[in-house]
Amino acid sequence: MKYRRVGNSGIKVSEIGLGSWLTYGTAAEKEAADLCIRTAYEHGINFFDTSNAYNRGEGEKAMGAVLKQFSRSSYVLSTKVFFPMGDGPNDRGLSRKHIMEQCDASLKRLGVDYIDIYFCHRYDYETPLEETLRALDDLVRQGKILYPAVSEWSAAQIADAAAISKRLMLNPLISNQPIYNMFERYIEHEVMPLSEREGLGQIVFSPLAQGVLTGKYKPGQPLPAGSRGANESINGVIKSYFRDEVLQVVQKLDDVAKEQGLVLSQLAIAWVLRQKGVSSALIGATKPSQIEENVKAAGVELSSDTMTRIDDILAQIKDFAPMR
Repeated sequence: MKYRRVGNSGIKVSEIGLGSWLTYGTAAEKEAADLCIRTAYEHGINFFDTSNAYNRGEGEKAMGAVLKQFSRSSYVLSTKVFFPMGDGPNDRGLSRKHIMEQCDASLKRLGVDYIDIYFCHRYDYETPLEETLRALDDLVRQGKILYPAVSEWSAAQIADAAAISKRLMLNPLISNQPIYNMFERYIEHEVMPLSEREGLGQIVFSPLAQGVLTGKYKPGQPLPAGSRGANESINGVIKSYFRDEVLQVVQKLDDVAKEQGLVLSQLAIAWVLRQKGVSSALIGATKPSQIEENVKAAGVELSSDTMTRIDDILAQIKDFAPMR
């Protein structure tokens, strides 16, 4: 495993981190989650990401229960705040009240004394940004979180936050957590350059496009039984990829991967990690074998010729617009 600093901070995370979006927190998935977290740790992954909103806190409980067997100083733990955790008007967003209450609740669910990186899960248009940043700064000063961060914020929103933090001498944001993969590259235009100037590293999610970049979905064929794509309860984002045009490109990328002695998932993760501004790529897993396969992408360097071939293949997709 290789490790990278998160932005301009001193903390280092594994190039590949383990997330727990839909896979952890239910009774049926407990054993699988336990095995995946232990396998990740044993393969050098030191970064584990969750959120209070994942299964209304159950994702945090599941991850904390497994991580407690390891030394707290040996791993980096992140969670998030923003989405509704109740039916009340103050049970959501980035108000001081919600942030303070949810941080304490997350600490209890995770069973830890502090959170390494605390993400604002989305931007809150109803709360003054200064209020949010002051609350995060107070949590740092109280020792409940070590570093504040954001997720899926625009370049303008990050710039505003950086300016306020400098003016008020608050602890700066160290990371943004956006979606980033071969198909969804919006952060390359403004978010990454702005983040680099302001000292934020990107901790990206969905580097495998929700499993599409594993090659298991074939053009003109039924969706594999038991796959995320075949699960009607899953959100509609993955459906964006199920165009023959996209899936045919995936098959061509698979050929490139094989020529490099890689599987497609490893090629896709290595492609994401080619960006120096990316601190870590978060993977999801329901089986330890998926982790064992994906961690082999760490440290893989793609040649300029390979990158050119990938760019040419991706250029064959026209007007791709992910569902949101």
